[in-house]
Amino acid sequence: MMPTLTLLNKKQRALIVTILAIVFLMIVIVIGVVLDKESISTNLEHRNASPTFEHPFGTDWLGRDMFSRTFMGLSLSIGVGLIGAFGSTLIAAILGVISATMGKTADRIVSWLIDLFLSVPHLVTLILIAFTFGGGFKGIVIGIALTHWPSLARIIRAEVMQIRSAEFVQISKKMGKSSWWIATKHIFPHILQQILVGFMLLFPHAILHEAAVTFLGLGLSPHEPAIGIILSESMKYLSSGMWWLAFFPGLCLLFVVRTFDMLGENIRILMDVDIDHK
Repeated sequence: MMPTLTLLNKKQRALIVTILAIVFLMIVIVIGVVLDKESISTNLEHRNASPTFEHPFGTDWLGRDMFSRTFMGLSLSIGVGLIGAFGSTLIAAILGVISATMGKTADRIVSWLIDLFLSVPHLVTLILIAFTFGGGFKGIVIGIALTHWPSLARIIRAEVMQIRSAEFVQISKKMGKSSWWIATKHIFPHILQQILVGFMLLFPHAILHEAAVTFLGLGLSPHEPAIGIILSESMKYLSSGMWWLAFFPGLCLLFVVRTFDMLGENIRILMDVDIDHK
């Protein structure tokens, strides 16, 4: 009885945390979307202002409101992370299923690709790909999509192989069911949870790497209110005592990334999915 109650309480806590995380992220997105772009226009009369009630995060060297820039940047980062993580999850699902269902040659090729991408740090590969595609929004999204799939693809491959050897799949084969029928009725429903949880766990990595590449000047355009650009620009002014230029954007980015990480972990608990995202 006690293990059941413990599991129930664990899932209840996970549900509460999931709801709170979703609400927090929606608030961040809505604030970033509804803010007027006039609030980040140049206003030299209020430049270099420390945090006040009128400007909670202060202003920068051009008088732009840092609260508006930060939340617009967070919304932009979430959008980049969403597209990049979706593309990476799609690649992982396709390659994982191909590796497990299309014979030894396909399995060797996919396994070689997984080992190849895992042998090089994400950030290095991401920078090379983003640079190849010209940087900007397109370059960073393609870079994220092409670099974050290997670990999830390996998990999906192992899951599909396990399902293929299950008794109910073997019975379906003996009954004359087609490979497409088995894939849609047996395999896909069983890996859907891994795909969803994997997508949620890829999200914080995608956002952090987008900020890192943008910070290095190879990501989003300098004209965009991206967090990486804000942090990169603030480095020039920290020695002048303008600490708020980096502190609030960096802290908000940390909160958003941690919230996505908690969201993925608690969705995994709710779905009882055993998946390693490291």
